[in-house]
Amino acid sequence: MTTLILVRHGQSEANNMQIFAGNFDADLTELGEKQAKCSAKYIKDNYSVSKVYASDLKRAFKTGKCIADFMGVEIEPNPGLREISAGEWEGQNFDFLRTAYKNDYNIWLTDIGNSRCTGGESARELGKRVLNALEQIAKDNDGKTVVIATHATPIRTMQSYVHTGDYDEMKNIPWVSNASISILDYDKGNWSFEAVSVDDHLAELKSSLPANV
Repeated sequence: MTTLILVRHGQSEANNMQIFAGNFDADLTELGEKQAKCSAKYIKDNYSVSKVYASDLKRAFKTGKCIADFMGVEIEPNPGLREISAGEWEGQNFDFLRTAYKNDYNIWLTDIGNSRCTGGESARELGKRVLNALEQIAKDNDGKTVVIATHATPIRTMQSYVHTGDYDEMKNIPWVSNASISILDYDKGNWSFEAVSVDDHLAELKSSLPANV
């Protein structure tokens, strides 16, 4: 069995500005860096990790690098772990999207599993991309525990896939918080979550996405 510790990146500048990042390469805020360090300590105190994999986008890679440095292990960037490619939405304010892309963004808000970012990826395409990346990582690290530094939507797609085998129920799954930890096991083709969005260790440093995303 392989254990994947999924870590959402710490608070980013895009989170702070309430804009839709997607593949827009936003950096971590000062709070985000503190969150990453706090989660790195929590992981080191509770798990023996052999390697860290991270989305190559700055906010996730820096979160993963903080964990890798703290644990003294290698980090490997993996574009398959990126956030959804949001097309015309990237870098745009959430409230602006509700007006300028009313129909597409309303589907995102109400039925995310069947949505598509205007000019970008669909949630299902993202889900398949992330699933393929995680399955390969799990097979390459059989019997080990690794950290996956990634983003909110990839984790949400995996929750839906693991629980239902599809993405229709994504709309009923809440976003994980910044720098939270979710534990995902892989055993001979079977996936199971041990925990989702663990963030008590962050205490007053907790932050999450607003209601309009």
